[in-house]
Amino acid sequence: MNLDFGFLDANVVSSFILNGLYFSLQLTAVAMVGGIALGTVLALMRLSGKAWLVLPASAYVTVLRSIPLVMVILWFFLLIPLLIGRPMGAELSAIITFTLFEAAYYSEIMRAGIQSVPKGQVHAGYAVGMSYAQTMQLVVLPQAFRNMLPVLMTQTIILFQDTSLVYAIGAYDLLKGFEIAGKNFNRPVETYLVAALVYFVICFSLSMAVRQLQKKIDIIR
Repeated sequence: MNLDFGFLDANVVSSFILNGLYFSLQLTAVAMVGGIALGTVLALMRLSGKAWLVLPASAYVTVLRSIPLVMVILWFFLLIPLLIGRPMGAELSAIITFTLFEAAYYSEIMRAGIQSVPKGQVHAGYAVGMSYAQTMQLVVLPQAFRNMLPVLMTQTIILFQDTSLVYAIGAYDLLKGFEIAGKNFNRPVETYLVAALVYFVICFSLSMAVRQLQKKIDIIR
């Protein structure tokens, strides 16, 4: 194979790649924060023991975890504009879709984290006069976040990998930047190889950071 990577200079990187990388990181950060926040609410609903809270939260999590992400992306991108009567844009559609979709996965992680906190902690909160909300906010959730932090970060790494799926609706992410550069210079094979390497380096580095975090949390325990 006659591979030539010489066209990937600083100008190409700044013109095509960095803008896509910025959106991929932005999408990951927003979906992570929004997904954890919504996922925590869903987890608390499922653990509340009240049917009118448990049933809709369980249905939400079950449905979204049973549908491929790319299909959800296409649904939101194609159907939501029909409902609201105007186009929403690929980037905004991707942000909303990923936040709602990832909430279903973060919800399961948070539910497991909350259940990992000994019930004695909850009873202790009630014993000192705390309400359910105060006990969750001040006693249970801080411990649950600490216990589940490595798993939350691992899910975030998967989230970053999944951002490449917004390519299906034309959003300008990291993969799209490489694809456009490859078309402009007629070097698609080289750009896809470099794109795979970039994804690997970012995800592998984050995985090593999660491993170190896991060791520190085990020491604290």
